[in-house]
Amino acid sequence: MKCAVIGAGAWGTALANLLAENDHQTVLWSFEKDVAAAINEGHGNPRFLGGFRLHPSLRATTDYSAAAQGAELVLFAPPSHVLRDVAKETRAAMLPDAVLVVATKGIERDYLSLMTGVVEEVFPEHDVVGLSGPTFAAEVAARQPTAIVAASKSADAAVKTQQVLSSPSFRVYTHDDVIGVELGGALKNVMAVATGISDGLDLGFNARAALITRGLAEITRLGVKLGARASTFAGLAGVGDLVLTCTGALSRNRSVGLEIGRGATLAEVMANRETVAEGVVTTETAKALAEREGVEMPIVNAVHRILFERQPARWALVELMARGLRGEQD
Repeated sequence: MKCAVIGAGAWGTALANLLAENDHQTVLWSFEKDVAAAINEGHGNPRFLGGFRLHPSLRATTDYSAAAQGAELVLFAPPSHVLRDVAKETRAAMLPDAVLVVATKGIERDYLSLMTGVVEEVFPEHDVVGLSGPTFAAEVAARQPTAIVAASKSADAAVKTQQVLSSPSFRVYTHDDVIGVELGGALKNVMAVATGISDGLDLGFNARAALITRGLAEITRLGVKLGARASTFAGLAGVGDLVLTCTGALSRNRSVGLEIGRGATLAEVMANRETVAEGVVTTETAKALAEREGVEMPIVNAVHRILFERQPARWALVELMARGLRGEQD
């Protein structure tokens, strides 16, 4: 099958390499000219996924049309804040029956749409699949055992994605709860920032476990309000991705929280980073979405106060502990 991956960050590159290793003719679109050149000339992406030799058949381009032209499966993996614009650029070259897979995790700032919703609005005639679960790009590139979820309103599109991506080290499950799968993937990044802050303050493992568990409760509460099934959040795209991102040393969102917990400002943290930590953007959009839906999300609100309202991190977490007493099942 001919496949295209739009977005040559670490995750997009790892997925494109996986497709090429599965013997699919794969073209990877990159915004950065030096990244495309490195992939084509040296079979690597040292800027975003250093230390890995990519499959020799993988080709990169900075031309949207050259990437999407003739592709039966197009996988989007750019940062969330540019997904809509990037998707629009591929319209002219898109096959009418191409399956569109969205590997970006987040909530759109302007319309508070989930990422599959953004692509569905740009391509209303196409089947769209959301890809989410506990994954670090470097471990996928290293062929470490990984399990992930492909969720779609179309069972055929989910199964096609499952078949194209699955390999001996990459197991893909199908799902029909697109909202639950996507929301879990987006909101876990905010909770990872929260647990990173807690770890940066040396508040201990008890606090980390409490934040993860109550974070899952918040995610589930909002998800059910939006039409997701509560059971989805007990799966790979829920608790699986949440635990990985909140505890893993490779988590960019947790590392942002760690630096802030140790005293850095958000501006100082972001100034030293080329890669996107989606949890920072999603903190703002998650807060806005929760307010729109009338859903209480105290951890999201605490992270927002720390990141954007200059509240000292320790004060914000103390306020969480001082909230009114209640039953665990709400």
